[in-house]
Amino acid sequence: MLCNYFTQLKEDIACVKERDPAATSGLEILLLYPGLKAVRAHRRAHWFYEHDMHLIARYISQRAARKTNIEIHPGAKIGKRFFIDHGTGVVIGETAEVGDDVTIYQGVTLGGTGKDVGKRHPTVGDHVMIGAGAKVLGPFSIGDNAKIAAGSVVLNEIPDNCTAVGAPAHVVKRDGVRVDQLDQVNIPDPVAQELAKLNRRIEELEAELHRLQAPTSGSNC
Repeated sequence: MLCNYFTQLKEDIACVKERDPAATSGLEILLLYPGLKAVRAHRRAHWFYEHDMHLIARYISQRAARKTNIEIHPGAKIGKRFFIDHGTGVVIGETAEVGDDVTIYQGVTLGGTGKDVGKRHPTVGDHVMIGAGAKVLGPFSIGDNAKIAAGSVVLNEIPDNCTAVGAPAHVVKRDGVRVDQLDQVNIPDPVAQELAKLNRRIEELEAELHRLQAPTSGSNC
């Protein structure tokens, strides 16, 4: 068991070193990275949770949340080499499941909508990247190798190998091929889009009204 602990710790440190160009050494990662501290604490808490010692599990998770500002419910299932970059404001719910080699950034929520019972939180596949501030809400799946753009609000399933953007999020790239003209920076303002639709409709109605009011050819005065 102790051997497995150190093997897993080495993997966690190596994945941070691989994915974060600012990391200079394994010792720096071990001592100073809040994401690693939160993940290590979660693994301890999850062990107690799985053995029906929920009070101790919650104590460990809440203590880690106070120290790191990363809140992972001890019931959540977290895979190998999970990297939380920066991490401030990350929240992961009780029934969330996260696969292997997943990277998430600050402000990410893997949460629920309040409408579901039982399984309430998302299932995230392997090799997924979730950008800063993204909210993934509900008991659906995010496929393997998916990417969620920063600030997106995901309310429905995202298939494997897809990139999703927007609020609500929709797929803009599948298997490396763009399926939408959007990009992750120039996202149209939904309010502006609705105003543009209203303007077009007003123009259509004004044209129709003008046509109806125009005198009929050959009519008598």
